[in-house]
Amino acid sequence: MQVFAAVVDAGSFIGAAGALGQSKAAVSRHVAELEARLGVRLLHRTTRRLSLTDEGAAFHGRCKALLADVEAAEAEVTHRADRAVGLLKVNVPVSYGVLRLAPLWAEFMTRHPQVELDVTLSDRFVDLVEEGFDLAIRIGRLGASSLVSRQMASTRLVACASPAYLQAHGHPTHPQDLARHATLGYSLLADGTTWHFERSDGSEPPQAVKVSPRMWSNSGDTCRAVALAGGGIILKPCFMVGDDLVAGRLVQVLPLWQAPELGIHAVYPSRRHLSPKVRLLVDFLSQALASSP
Repeated sequence: MQVFAAVVDAGSFIGAAGALGQSKAAVSRHVAELEARLGVRLLHRTTRRLSLTDEGAAFHGRCKALLADVEAAEAEVTHRADRAVGLLKVNVPVSYGVLRLAPLWAEFMTRHPQVELDVTLSDRFVDLVEEGFDLAIRIGRLGASSLVSRQMASTRLVACASPAYLQAHGHPTHPQDLARHATLGYSLLADGTTWHFERSDGSEPPQAVKVSPRMWSNSGDTCRAVALAGGGIILKPCFMVGDDLVAGRLVQVLPLWQAPELGIHAVYPSRRHLSPKVRLLVDFLSQALASSP
């Protein structure tokens, strides 16, 4: 079952062999013996790719749950509660992963030398269970889900632009002025055409501004680069633009108005016994990110 799950997670026999430290022949033999014992084909094999049969998909889901329970049971009886052991697959947003998380992985691995990290950077919404991730970092307001989440830190969205753009087009003085400015939209932001602001002193009602971005991108770094070049106003989290604001490369617009604060969450599948390696990583990141500027 462990070998079969590894083949599915890796997408190939060679990838699973590398992850397990076995030969490709041994991995293939394990899967073939499993199929023979069950009397069903679990995988479609072609020269280009592997895919699950219907029976294989159902069996894979049960395997993952059972293997998680086995790991939890071993942790209980061998008192590994303070040790991270084995492969830990983590999904993180691209910009946050590079700017804030990348410097932390070495320290975690130093503290826990028996852990192997597989960190995937992607801004798309991944299915943790289907894609075999132990943990994901998500930024924003989380909807209803069967997943377990823990907020580790927060970040605030900031509307900003380059000094050159503001000199050429003027400073907006009210959120509704943004509708007449060139804006740059992040296409993965929920309701990305409506920007929300609240007056810092509460003297005016909250404002929801309908913007018409001149450019869309699914990359926050691309939006930032265009803003730095004078292309328009962006609404980005302060972890991405904070250094630019301090250095004066970008200037906050509407300083008397606040955009929403977003939670930074660790999200993991709901299990009766949380894997020690996941718990230790969440605790480590929570402590590290709580002190982030």
